[in-house]
Amino acid sequence: MLEAMRSPRARAAAAAAAVLLLAAARCDLGIPGVPPGEGQGATGFRLPALHAAPDPDAGGRILDASGREVILRGVNVNAFVDYWQLSPSRFTTYPFTESDADLMQSMGWNTVRLLISWSRVEPQPGVYDESYLDEVEQAVEVLESRGLYAIIDLHQDAWGPTLVAPPGTNCAGHGVPAFGWDGAPGWATQDGGRLRCAPGGTREFSPAVMAAFQAFWNDAPGPDGVGIRTHYARMLGHVAARFAPHDSVAGYDLMNEPNAFYLIPGQLDALSALYADAVVQIRAGEASVGAPARLVFFEPGITWSDTGQGAPPDFAHDDQVVYAPHIYQGGLNSLPLDASVFQQARDEAAGYGGAPVVSGEWGGDPSRAADPSDDYFELHQALQEQFRFGATLWTWREACGDPHKAADWVAGRIPSVWGFFDVDCATNTIAGMREPLAAAMTRGLLRAAPGPLATVSFDPATRVLAASGEAPAQTSFVAFLPAGGDTPWLEGDGVALYTWKPAPGGGLYVYGFAQPGAWSFTLRHR
Repeated sequence: MLEAMRSPRARAAAAAAAVLLLAAARCDLGIPGVPPGEGQGATGFRLPALHAAPDPDAGGRILDASGREVILRGVNVNAFVDYWQLSPSRFTTYPFTESDADLMQSMGWNTVRLLISWSRVEPQPGVYDESYLDEVEQAVEVLESRGLYAIIDLHQDAWGPTLVAPPGTNCAGHGVPAFGWDGAPGWATQDGGRLRCAPGGTREFSPAVMAAFQAFWNDAPGPDGVGIRTHYARMLGHVAARFAPHDSVAGYDLMNEPNAFYLIPGQLDALSALYADAVVQIRAGEASVGAPARLVFFEPGITWSDTGQGAPPDFAHDDQVVYAPHIYQGGLNSLPLDASVFQQARDEAAGYGGAPVVSGEWGGDPSRAADPSDDYFELHQALQEQFRFGATLWTWREACGDPHKAADWVAGRIPSVWGFFDVDCATNTIAGMREPLAAAMTRGLLRAAPGPLATVSFDPATRVLAASGEAPAQTSFVAFLPAGGDTPWLEGDGVALYTWKPAPGGGLYVYGFAQPGAWSFTLRHR
């Protein structure tokens, strides 16, 4: 236990200081996970703005406005995605509700990757659907009220919802008729009449999808004569202008899993060109509303997690960019999950000035969490902690009409959905939360570290959260402990005092200060 807490007089003084600490935290410190002052509601939170601190040697970091390191952890939410629909009788998404946000808060997370669709943002060239963006903004505000940052992700899979194979398409020798997916609007889709067949069922290799992406990389003129890639970058600037005023918006993910293949000459160069243009448009959008620069998350090409290749060449950018590969090794493919994958991501990030790394997607079949012999979810999260990577799991909810389930329906099978909620697709009813997955994903989290972190880890067996680092000045910290007791016990060096309050779901928020210099502690339930 802390030295300052041992004598009765010291304990009394520390208790008084802890009261002041909690009062200060409520009103002034902007600590994520702490309700603000009077009049803002029991679920209200103030989340400090985030910024990147690049480091080509030790790996970049994400810091908040007080200089505390923040590791973004959470989940993907697809409630606002404009998916192609196989059958009108099966909806493709579930709405995002305050109850969802409550459950996410109870798991200790601090981030949601919030998916949106270009087809909804810009339904006509240069025309933006503000009512759609209003809906997304309401979700951002709900998330903030529960202490969760939002990463606004421009999502796409296999280009867009319009490239479904027409009825009667003959794909003999060319795979299977392609499904529609999500992403681009029809007006920006230039597939050249190519065949809509997915070789081996691989959606990205449909000739129509590949042609549409090549037209995009070439910045082919849209209906108004403006290049479609130029339209996309301008659309990102508009999105930034809408959301940049929110400090709880961590930033924008420029494009989900872009079809930029390293084996096709020029495509990775074109991806870099898109990213450079997008940064310019986003910064202009932020400046137009007087908002600071938010983080810009950028991804490698879609082959990255399957082949280890696809990182684009460096591009013109400022120091507020975040490398965001999807670390699906060991989850969606047979490749091994080990430290080398994370090291590769860090090494590649060094090539972009030492950008921080956040894996925008990772995950595997949720049933694996119920298998005691399968350590996938634990190993992935332990590696996230070892490398100080942010990460958001795929996915929160999946509906039975999601295009990912279309192949099952076409084959006459009743699908099983991913996500935290089991659904009986035969009756389209929610069977309940997948408790083993929820348990595997509920970990102790240092939500805001007092300065740069050296190490952080959580042991689910002992329920101990351990961390160390260097505080540049007396700096506050915030931690989350999952349910397991009503009193936290902190041991370590360089920590002046701490206090706590209950968190939703039975966990605890723990607040304290680290003294200038090196600090370390372990935190557990007493």
